[in-house]
Amino acid sequence: MSKLTHLDDKGAARMVDVSDKAETARQASAESIIVLSPEAFAATMQGTAPKGDVLAAARIAGIMAAKKVPELIPLCHPLAITGVDVEFEPLAERNAIRIIAAVKTFGKTGVEMEALTAASVAALTVYDMVKAVDKAAVIESVRLLAKSGGKSGDYKAKAAPIRRSAGMMTAPAAKQTSKAPTRPVPQVLMGEVAASRQPAAPDARREAFRAFMTSHRLRPSQWAKDSGVPLGEIMAFLNGRARNISTDAAGKLARAAKVSTDDLFR
Repeated sequence: MSKLTHLDDKGAARMVDVSDKAETARQASAESIIVLSPEAFAATMQGTAPKGDVLAAARIAGIMAAKKVPELIPLCHPLAITGVDVEFEPLAERNAIRIIAAVKTFGKTGVEMEALTAASVAALTVYDMVKAVDKAAVIESVRLLAKSGGKSGDYKAKAAPIRRSAGMMTAPAAKQTSKAPTRPVPQVLMGEVAASRQPAAPDARREAFRAFMTSHRLRPSQWAKDSGVPLGEIMAFLNGRARNISTDAAGKLARAAKVSTDDLFR
């Protein structure tokens, strides 16, 4: 009746029989993005949220969720998961956090649902941890990033389109309503997009610092921990709340990254 494998010939729901499938190494990764207010983002990254360490709680929740999928999603098979990783990437320019969940197993069916569930529950946990500060936080997307193993082979998602968060609108739309946006709209400074004869030193250093972090795949939270520099100092510089980063902090960060201080700002 249907090519959908979760339906039998009569259209009744069923769990797919995977008895004849080969056991292979299988992996999947998924992401979720949650957009916060500036206050909630700062509290999350600085570890000052009312409920405690937001990202630690979200990581544990994501790992636990991956193991609970058969109890949450109908017709999913119980799997012997061999590994779950939940990581966080601050998107400072948007006051957002990108959550990446990766799951591994060796078995007869894939772990896409486990990765998606881990990313989703981690995002929900972030919301729960910050709702006292920001009840308007938005989980704007959840999607599969990649999977490997099994008969269907490998899959890799295309680059995600740029999404407008709540409150962001084009100029014509803004003229049609007097209602204030629900979330601050990031403003682009002319000095950051147009070359000048003497660009502002703090802006140039900040962009170079960001580029260094990206090229070396450094996460602010882990880098702060490795160097002994307060995460808040790093985030204040990245967000533009601080015009510069202290010489002492720069030295510690450079030593943790095994480079010279000048390399941070080239």
